Amino acid sequence: MAFFEVDEQSIVGTLDEEFAKGQTVILKFGSQWCDSCHALEVELEDVDDDNTKVSVCLIDTDESPELAAQYSVRQLPTMLIYKDRETLVYRGEGVLLAQDIEDLLV
Repeated sequence: MAFFEVDEQSIVGTLDEEFAKGQTVILKFGSQWCDSCHALEVELEDVDDDNTKVSVCLIDTDESPELAAQYSVRQLPTMLIYKDRETLVYRGEGVLLAQDIEDLLV
């Protein structure tokens, strides 16, 4: 998996590039002060490294509040998984285990 830190200025270009490559994209909204956000990031890092068709966009809601509002993020962490630009396959708040994330990516 590839990890990218994105903000309001870079998200459109990053999403365009990743979807053009046929990637599934995970948007992970969090903050530096949020312990659960760090726990979710650890679980994302534990997702099978062989899964090269997944890209993770890390979004700090303190640095990108307009982006969080655009995606209606109201609780941290929030994770969205898109198969393509129009197909949202998962939206949830809180921490998921790596195995549960892998199950969503099948």
